[in-house]
Amino acid sequence: MNDIKERIAAELIAVRDRSLAYTDAEDDLLVRQHSPLMSPLVWDLAHIGNYEELWVLREAAGITPLRPEIDDLYDAFKHPRKDRPSLPILGPAEARRYIEGVRGRVLDVLDAIDLESRSPLHRDGFVFGLVIQHEHQHDETMLATWQLSGQPGLVRDGALPPGRTGGPDEVLVPAGPFRMGTSTLAWAYDNERPAYQVELPAYWIDRLPVGNAAYAAFVDEGGYDDPRWWTAEGWAWRARRGVSAPLFWARDGGAWWRTRFGRTEPVPMDEPVQHVSWYEADAYAHWAGKRLPTEAEWEKACGWDPEAGRARRYPWGEQEPTRDLANLGHRAARPAPLGAYPAGASAYGAEQMIGDVWEWTSSWFQPYPGFRSFPYREYSEVFFGQEYRVLRGGSWAADPAAVRTTFRNWDYPIRRQIFTGFRCARTAELT
Repeated sequence: MNDIKERIAAELIAVRDRSLAYTDAEDDLLVRQHSPLMSPLVWDLAHIGNYEELWVLREAAGITPLRPEIDDLYDAFKHPRKDRPSLPILGPAEARRYIEGVRGRVLDVLDAIDLESRSPLHRDGFVFGLVIQHEHQHDETMLATWQLSGQPGLVRDGALPPGRTGGPDEVLVPAGPFRMGTSTLAWAYDNERPAYQVELPAYWIDRLPVGNAAYAAFVDEGGYDDPRWWTAEGWAWRARRGVSAPLFWARDGGAWWRTRFGRTEPVPMDEPVQHVSWYEADAYAHWAGKRLPTEAEWEKACGWDPEAGRARRYPWGEQEPTRDLANLGHRAARPAPLGAYPAGASAYGAEQMIGDVWEWTSSWFQPYPGFRSFPYREYSEVFFGQEYRVLRGGSWAADPAAVRTTFRNWDYPIRRQIFTGFRCARTAELT
């Protein structure tokens, strides 16, 4: 158990270093609301600490609340993002002191806690996995806020593997059953549980995410001006918002340019497209004569090993993600070129299903059979229904600690500020 505690401590340190790096800025930038879609960065910072205090210190350890008077301010369900700047939230210096005080006590709890306890919060360090993943998710949200702000900085242009051309456009996933979700991964969320059997007909799925070159062809051939490709809701949204290209794209001199963290640059045509809504992804798929994969189709193509008859934690197997397998953890502030990770392919040959861009699916966010809320309804249950579409796979901004083949993300179909892309699928013809 000491090895597990050491790994948890290392993950806690790593994620906090990341949070502090994203909030290492002038106070004015931290307290300002850069978009009504997002919170002020300083709200995210203190919210991380408040969530950690609630679940580790109060719920798991029974420690008297440190700052109960701020609970209401950092309740994400009581205050929409657009209203948070008007709240009497902690300033940057006070927020940093608060989260530091919480973290010191959390490390004391980690040292003393029994990870073999029958308590589901304690067992295998679940509560620590909960707060680590939560903080990483807010860090990715902070990156989206910085992108919307147009402020320079945070553009890490670390080395990524080169892309490669050639290879099949699609891979075939034969008909048959597979086990969707998980009943065994220690830090999996409630909406990933329990595992259950799903029977799927044969289908083709794109080997790679849709790239910028392919998406630019859709734009250039009038895809945004033809209602045939759009749902009625998507067409109305497009017209109302005047949408004519992915967010942050602009045409200049016959070429496409994008703004990335305050810097304008040519759109790299060999990267997966990102910053597209579900409506745009769905329209492209219809234009291309295909469709978006269902969530089940996506997961089977990503994580099922047909020879072993079991699910893999990652497309390639159980090995932790490395720089040769996937683009995760903000190694560079962009998707990797298409075809950059052949070693990260799934059993069916699909590539780049983990990292680079979150991928829209056609599915609504719904519970699995036998679902039970844990540790609170507001993480998953209140979002079930036909309002949010499911995204899969993680992006370049997602951390490996918060990514796996069973992980489910969800958002409104209009969302484009998140690091979203997609791949297409089609039903295999019977012969």
